[in-house]
Amino acid sequence: MADHPPREPRTPRTPRARRTPHDAPAAAASADAAATSGPDAEDPIAAITVDDVREAHKLLSGVSRATPLEGSRYLSGLVGSPVHLKCENLQRTGSFKIRGAYVRISGLSPQERAAGVVAASAGNHAQGVALAASLLGVRSTVYMPVGAPLPKVAATREYGAEVRLHGQVVDETLAAAQEYARETGAVFIHPFDHRDIIAGQGTLGLEILEQCPEVRSIVLGVGGGGLAAGVALAVKTLRPDVKVIGVQAAGAACYPPSLEAGHPVAIESLTTMADGIKVGRPGDVPFRIVHELVDEVRTVTEDELSSALLLCLERAKMVVEPAGASPVAALLSHPETFEGPVVAVLSGGNVDPLLMQRVLRHGMAAAGRYLSLRLRLTDRPGALATLLGVLSEADANVLDVGHVRLDPRLGLTEVEVEIQVETKGPEHCAEVSAALRAAGYCVIA
Repeated sequence: MADHPPREPRTPRTPRARRTPHDAPAAAASADAAATSGPDAEDPIAAITVDDVREAHKLLSGVSRATPLEGSRYLSGLVGSPVHLKCENLQRTGSFKIRGAYVRISGLSPQERAAGVVAASAGNHAQGVALAASLLGVRSTVYMPVGAPLPKVAATREYGAEVRLHGQVVDETLAAAQEYARETGAVFIHPFDHRDIIAGQGTLGLEILEQCPEVRSIVLGVGGGGLAAGVALAVKTLRPDVKVIGVQAAGAACYPPSLEAGHPVAIESLTTMADGIKVGRPGDVPFRIVHELVDEVRTVTEDELSSALLLCLERAKMVVEPAGASPVAALLSHPETFEGPVVAVLSGGNVDPLLMQRVLRHGMAAAGRYLSLRLRLTDRPGALATLLGVLSEADANVLDVGHVRLDPRLGLTEVEVEIQVETKGPEHCAEVSAALRAAGYCVIA
């Protein structure tokens, strides 16, 4: 674990002994043996090793992109050592999911390919399966929730899948996809709970070691655990000195209680905007690998996710989805606890534009970039213009103005004005408020 554990209540468990490189394959083997209720339970699988990841890497040649590693001066300054962003948001389909999906589908028998594949997803996995199946000439059907963002539905169709909208929540969508698999014989492609998926996602770890051999810490988002398991398996086998740190949204953190219990634990409440890591229970296969090889799993708040999204857009010029920004959120919340050089994995960039708009506004508000004011003015011509002049002199950008005249607490000649302004930060907010007071205005709230 990190030398400085995250602040309470985020510390999920006590430190574990560091495993050697020879332990990594054994950890993967125990993962397979423990998968008694997951998708691989009916057909026990051989140990997942770094050789499987290497084979997956060869298989993905010409299919997935070796996404760039971009340095971040701002984050490097916070951490005190180099921080690099692994830009899987620039991957085909906009996320890392194409890696595992392609490896999984390519391993199907001719009979299974003829039967087609089916998946259930609200976004990234859907697109990964759709494109992978199309590239391999396999028919794909993807179930998505009725309320799935239209851009993601359209993209999944464009990649070649037949999209069926079913269910209000992902659990209902998943049940429909599994029923379709039983009725038609199509192969269900699980988003994270299969050895081939894990091997495919692990290729990202190989790329990181190739691109940044001096890396000391790898930080990545964790949902069901496929990405974390694959990266940890590859990295810990080849470089056991490198720390692998997972990040979950505090409102959907299924791994901390599971790691504490020593087995996958389901959580009932899932409240986060980070759909890509919004999973109620760890996968059986990836859990054992994460439990043995991942150094630590931290959690981040929604405010921290919003701030991270804003930073990625403003400083790194990267459009990233909330799940993809979770490693950056962890770096922002506790920069002093990371040993560098650090690689933060931006796992995806498929974000709904309307959500991005709301998130960015929330992030700007959390960063002190918005200021809401309520003032009482004399209801006469020119009063509002005078107020706006004061705000202009203070270099505050007015975003919205509202008037309240019917409040019984107001005098006959009074009007209450609600103004939202954009500022440069908390210090500028204080300067704007001081300028209003100096001009004789009484700010109500």
